[in-house]
Amino acid sequence: MRHDSASVSSGPAITEASAQELPSWDLGDLYPGPDSPEVEAELSAALAEAKAFEAAHSGRLEKMSGRALAAAIGAYERIEERLGRIMSYAQLLFSGDSTDAARGKFYQTASERVTAISSHLLFFTLELNRLDEEAIERKFADAELVRWRPWLRDLRVFRPHQLSDELEKLLHEKEVTGPAAWSRLFDETIAGMRVKLGSEDLTVSAALNKLSDTDRAVREAAGKAIGTAFGDKLRLFSLVTNTLAKDKEIVDTWRHYPRPGSYRNRANMVEDEVVDALVSAVRADFPRLSHRYYAMKAKWLGLEKLQHWDRNAPLPDDDDRLIPWPEARAQVLSAYGAFSPELAAIGKNFFDKPWIDAAPTQGKSGGAFAHPTVPSAHPYLLLNYHGRTRDVMTLAHELGHGVHQVLAGAQQGYLLASTPLTLAETASVFGEMLTFRALLDAETDTRRRRIMLASKVEDMLNTVVRQTAFYLFETRLHDERRKGELLPERIGEIWMQVQTESLGPVFEFSPDYAVFWSYIPHFIHSPFYVYAYAFGDCLVNALYAVFQSGHPGFQQKYLDMLRAGGTKRHQELLAPFGLNAADPAFWTRGLDVIAGFIDELEAAA
Repeated sequence: MRHDSASVSSGPAITEASAQELPSWDLGDLYPGPDSPEVEAELSAALAEAKAFEAAHSGRLEKMSGRALAAAIGAYERIEERLGRIMSYAQLLFSGDSTDAARGKFYQTASERVTAISSHLLFFTLELNRLDEEAIERKFADAELVRWRPWLRDLRVFRPHQLSDELEKLLHEKEVTGPAAWSRLFDETIAGMRVKLGSEDLTVSAALNKLSDTDRAVREAAGKAIGTAFGDKLRLFSLVTNTLAKDKEIVDTWRHYPRPGSYRNRANMVEDEVVDALVSAVRADFPRLSHRYYAMKAKWLGLEKLQHWDRNAPLPDDDDRLIPWPEARAQVLSAYGAFSPELAAIGKNFFDKPWIDAAPTQGKSGGAFAHPTVPSAHPYLLLNYHGRTRDVMTLAHELGHGVHQVLAGAQQGYLLASTPLTLAETASVFGEMLTFRALLDAETDTRRRRIMLASKVEDMLNTVVRQTAFYLFETRLHDERRKGELLPERIGEIWMQVQTESLGPVFEFSPDYAVFWSYIPHFIHSPFYVYAYAFGDCLVNALYAVFQSGHPGFQQKYLDMLRAGGTKRHQELLAPFGLNAADPAFWTRGLDVIAGFIDELEAAA
């Protein structure tokens, strides 16, 4: 998944003719259509299987042998994969055009029916977590159960926060009318918005794209127009944010999580202290990284102060040409292939088969993502390709996710394939780095190399500094929300404080920027997700340094790491490379890579 304006391409939108050359996905590998008999048959079969599973196993887990429990988990996985396939289809269909009322209805109906079906399965994980450690360990004497040890280990992380069965079922069933409903309102509002820019009525994605235009007047007009558009709906976005933050506080309090970000950290299988170490390291390095770079950029642009619409401005001598889709494909696959032919072969499938949707279209989700769907199918990639260098990097990023999902799914199956967010960004950011290094090494023109290096630094700052700032914003917002509802103006104040601290004194933010927090979907869909990008980028920087050092067998170890899916924690996965994320020096090592690029730019200047 790609984030914030780092996923928004620079320059003008691609032409209609070139848009016709871009691939579109075919969701027929999941189902023929939302009204097809296959969808109804799948839902009916899943309901029957879930009821039978509940009747056969509810209240019986404690007395089961390890072999019988292993068989039960296998049956549970098969039903969950059925449900996962249906929801993947509904989500992908909706993301293709969330303004289509029929798609919205299908998505909501599928969500409600899948939630009702999964209510019959909810007992299973709750009952498993009520088993004491000795009972679980005795069952591992049967070899068949050992395969499921990582899944049971991760499940039992939430054991101290588990509520009564009735409360768990209530929260589960109310999800579709609670957080999921507010998230849908946010998505449909964003998709339906139009930003008035001169004589144009632009989608939010297209308007954000204008913030990277070469003409400063265009960027300024776009920045003010976006501010106006979101300012007009600020009360709605504030209500959504306040409501979801309060909902989260209620659930967190009942579950006894120590702080707002703790649930996300548990889900990421990472300790609160490790996240604190990452955030502290990045925050301490704001002056060495973003403050220093943007001060240089202001000089390059001939400005004493930067406004928010200058942050992603192209450099004055950047002729960032349009890159046709076939060329982008060749660049990414070539970089992947130079590292590992197996990696490139898997990646090639995404282009040879209709697994990518790349054209920016009305109603389509902004940014980019890779959806794993289910192991019995394959991942799909969504992009908004405008034909710029940054879009090529986004393609490399999402393809990394897709390849990772293929490897983990084929090796581990539905329950064990899922990777914590802190590790889910590894393959994507590594794919970006491979592509960037290949393009940089092939470039002989000094001017172009400097532009490419600056562009890479900006992407890394968007990934590490900006996402850490987002995390600080969320933390302050959720902490303060516990004292009462926040006015839109107060949310804007918190946003401006964090942006000023993270981007540095060279920025002079105009008042309209105070509403820009409201378009970022991660705050709505996945609270406290954002630090995973900084985690992944620093991890990859450290990992790439090991690769460059000539570490023996690196490629095979790397592929094995991707195949592991969710079966191993970050300590186990990084150990073969001699890395340890619990060591504070680990984060410094990753940040040093960004600082080194900035050093190189300073020297060139």
